[in-house]
Amino acid sequence: MRLKQEFLKLLKEDIEFRYAVLGYLGLDTIVKSIESLQRQFKEFQKEILALQKQVAEHSKAIRSLQEQVKALQEQVKILQEQVKNLQVEVKRHGEILEKHTHAIEKLTATVNAIGTKYGVLTEEAFRESIKYLVQDLLKEYNVIKWTYYDEEGLVYAHPAVIDVDVLIRDKEHVIVEYKASVDKSDIAELYRIGKLYEKITKVKPRLLIVSPAIRKRAKELADKLKIECRGKVLEI
Repeated sequence: MRLKQEFLKLLKEDIEFRYAVLGYLGLDTIVKSIESLQRQFKEFQKEILALQKQVAEHSKAIRSLQEQVKALQEQVKILQEQVKNLQVEVKRHGEILEKHTHAIEKLTATVNAIGTKYGVLTEEAFRESIKYLVQDLLKEYNVIKWTYYDEEGLVYAHPAVIDVDVLIRDKEHVIVEYKASVDKSDIAELYRIGKLYEKITKVKPRLLIVSPAIRKRAKELADKLKIECRGKVLEI
């Protein structure tokens, strides 16, 4: 029994003795192969860890690229919305420009007609009177044509179609009339149109009349009715 214990102790503590026994039993080659496999396994483990690290880095890079692509897609979406809004804005400005062009063409035609009727001096006076309208108001206001069938005859005491130009900016509405000459009846007519417009639209408008020849009595009535006059006031 003691011999057995000594033998086991040598196997446990003496490596050379252990290998000698294994060699004697023909197992030393197997043990060496196992140890070699263990060393190879450790090397494989190191390679696997290195590959896992590379995969993690690649995954991180892929996630970063995905985030960049997502951010670019959002930027493209924002740019598309901006382009769409710009297209709408350009269209709106085009419509405003068309209205202003139409208004200026109408004023030019009126000037030419008045120039033919009253002569060059009157035409120049009229051009001066509408300078305020063209250079100031048309830059700040949108121009619309307001047409309404006055069935009750509030303006002319009988049913009639009312057709006037209205300049609009925010909540401010300005009804504009162009006349070759202005008398009290023209002032009264514009006043009634203003009342009709206020009744229908629920907006109280400013009233403006433009002419190269405004009679003094018409100007006095306009002042009482708070109607703005632009043009030369005649002392008659």
